[in-house]
Amino acid sequence: MFNRVNKKALPIMIGSLLVVAILIAFSTMYGQTPGPAKSTADSNTHNDDESSAAKLKSSADANTDRLVMVFPAGNVPRDLNLVEDKINDYLMKKINATLDIRTIDMGSWWDKTGLMFASGEQMDILFTAGWMRFGDEIAKGRFLPLDELLDKYGAGIRKILDPSILEASKVNGKLYGIVTNKEFASSKGLVLRQDLVDKYDVDLSKVKSLADFGPIFERIKQDEPGITPLQARADRSPLTFMMQYGIFDMLGEGPGVLRREGQSTKVLNMAETPEFMEYAKLLYEWNRKGYLNPDATTSKDNEYDAVKAGNAFAYAESLKPGFEIQASRDTGYPMVSVELTKPYTTTADTTSAMFAITRNAQHPEKSMMLLNLLYTDPYLLNLLDWGVEGVHYVKKSDSVIEYPSGVDAKTVGYNLNQPWMFGNQLNSYLWENENPGLWEEYRSFNEQADKSKALGFVFNPERVKAEIAASLIVEKEFMPAFNTGAQDPEKIIPMYVSKLKAAGADKVVREKQRQLDLWLASH
Repeated sequence: MFNRVNKKALPIMIGSLLVVAILIAFSTMYGQTPGPAKSTADSNTHNDDESSAAKLKSSADANTDRLVMVFPAGNVPRDLNLVEDKINDYLMKKINATLDIRTIDMGSWWDKTGLMFASGEQMDILFTAGWMRFGDEIAKGRFLPLDELLDKYGAGIRKILDPSILEASKVNGKLYGIVTNKEFASSKGLVLRQDLVDKYDVDLSKVKSLADFGPIFERIKQDEPGITPLQARADRSPLTFMMQYGIFDMLGEGPGVLRREGQSTKVLNMAETPEFMEYAKLLYEWNRKGYLNPDATTSKDNEYDAVKAGNAFAYAESLKPGFEIQASRDTGYPMVSVELTKPYTTTADTTSAMFAITRNAQHPEKSMMLLNLLYTDPYLLNLLDWGVEGVHYVKKSDSVIEYPSGVDAKTVGYNLNQPWMFGNQLNSYLWENENPGLWEEYRSFNEQADKSKALGFVFNPERVKAEIAASLIVEKEFMPAFNTGAQDPEKIIPMYVSKLKAAGADKVVREKQRQLDLWLASH
């Protein structure tokens, strides 16, 4: 057979085979295999998966487009293969496409997505948000402009989303993200195990500030050995939630924030504010008293997983109507929340959950068709949200669901539990213990929330990319210590501020101020 091969073509063929081998080795090395590491369920579910996969192979043809959707999740649900097969069976009928779902934990999000972009790996639809370097990702050229795609394939999205909401995901007049239709405001606070609150007769109505939790944490530490009073991480703690959008509007990536209260539109360096010192000192005090988990600076696990394991009492969160029910599903314990700030709407809140179509996309048109279905097709949305009817939930009515007999939040095989992330959440089923009027509460919550003075402003980091990158390196060095109270802030905040200035933080603050002033003048 080789005798017939053109000798000139042979080196090209060999070279091509070597490239393929290298790419396969690269993908394997970094865990980027053609599909996510999905566990199978019990033997019955596994057989169902094999049967479904066989049907898909017989149904798909050369014209069926494979879409890759990437989003953050704390775990890979055991039955993800089963749900994905059901989705694909449906998508082939609707848009002749299949969906490959990839989940990445937030602790390794930037490393893994960065490798995917660098290697050119297929990544059609990617989760993004105002709090996830949205402007910076656009400046790097990682997202495609979506205006034409939305006009051609997103008619349902345009009907559902208010134009002002879509406007918030524009940069330099171009649309780069499709916003999830959900609540567009949040308050900040803590979520606590209800059983321990009841056991110690804690009067949460007396809690008015974060510092008021001190005596409560002391009681848990003394009387519940083995349970951490406050679960935190290097990138998520009460300090981050109170600082970021509780007290300040972060105004996008890099140094430079806008104080929520009052009429001032002066952009500040958050590290130099008295509030930052106040909360950093409180976390330092709590760390020394043993209220935080010892691995806070290194842990990448979701806080609610620690509660679920029976190892933690409380953690900080962004709150909204009905959040206690979501937290209870996450943890498997009844949970109660304490609001420490009033509801607030910023550009980051309106853009707190979006999907972009990336420059690595192989099928941008089908990607927009899929996103459009998630806004207009309740069956597909709830399949992604909650899994397969009869396996992961059963219906009590057209819009209310419960767990099947013998199944609960801890044992269900599909526990993604992120309905706020996808499409039109107002089409998502509600659980039997949720308020049937929850979606109406969302509308009221949005209307009553305080509005940022910079609502709709999206910072373009292009002019100060180098300074932002240098500042982020400094933040990675110091913020874990502040967020977890690992070091004395009175000693290290001056060092932090000095290094930020050396990195060019003042230049970033000035650029944010310049852009904000122009935006305010035009609005």
